[in-house]
Amino acid sequence: MDANIKRYGLYLIRWQLSTPILAAVLYLLAGLGALTATVIANLIGGLIFFWVDRFIFTSRTFATPARWEVREEVRCADCSAIARGYRLVMTKDYDRTNDPAPEFRCEACSKKKSEELKRRGVHH
Repeated sequence: MDANIKRYGLYLIRWQLSTPILAAVLYLLAGLGALTATVIANLIGGLIFFWVDRFIFTSRTFATPARWEVREEVRCADCSAIARGYRLVMTKDYDRTNDPAPEFRCEACSKKKSEELKRRGVHH
């Protein structure tokens, strides 16, 4: 699993901020009984925090700068050499996460491809 400290930290802050909101709802609905007030507070929390969590976990704002995949003993897509292979998987404006046929390149060809992507505006 990829760890994204920015997303995780924001999620933990969001989690702590939900406590006073839900506590206030529980306080206001205390006359309905503990179980009923808890169910309603959780429904209200879900209505609010679903959208906040969705933003935290899908926004490219918090994406890591670049994600690479490295494999040993692959055939370079450019020069056909058998070597350690590299491929850029994801950056802010480039996503090959679900590429059905990923292309790995040896170090030298990977550097050339990296420069080509930079010229095309893919920053990594």
